[in-house]
Amino acid sequence: MNQFDNHTYIAYNKPKGVICTTEQIPGNIIESIAHEKTLLPVGRLDKDSEGLILLTDNAAIINRIIHPDFKHEKEYIVTLNLPLRNEFIKQMATGVDLGEAVTKPCKIKPEAGTRRVFRIILTQGLNRQIRRMCAVFNYQVIKLQRVRIMHIKLGKLKEGEWRELTNEELELLFAGCL
Repeated sequence: MNQFDNHTYIAYNKPKGVICTTEQIPGNIIESIAHEKTLLPVGRLDKDSEGLILLTDNAAIINRIIHPDFKHEKEYIVTLNLPLRNEFIKQMATGVDLGEAVTKPCKIKPEAGTRRVFRIILTQGLNRQIRRMCAVFNYQVIKLQRVRIMHIKLGKLKEGEWRELTNEELELLFAGCL
């Protein structure tokens, strides 16, 4: 038996407008999930973003998932207000100066058949990082959806729904966080 047994781990498809806080305020993530156990969000998605967020009652593992030193990937699909430029893709991939920090290099790829949509894979999670990176190049993010954390995918989980992680997902999660 390992240290993660007897804990709850869920994947939630956070809708836009839900706030990733445990504070007792209207529209918080805990109220939205209405789980019988007291769960903590693993990291954050800003109020205007949607998609995959993990929640657990195992506080010990949270930092191991979100801390940039562990270099765990988080993948997003981003829709912009303007068509993508090649220079934007190159500069986003190599790192962007946000003033207080330069972002770490990341993987970025335009979505086939679109002009304003790309996928980006980050290994850090600065506050509103993708929105701020895009703003440096005078782009506005219209839609931001996280679709993957490490090996855990949003898949067909409907907006506002949650599911428990599978045994396979948990095994890989524990292996990647030790």
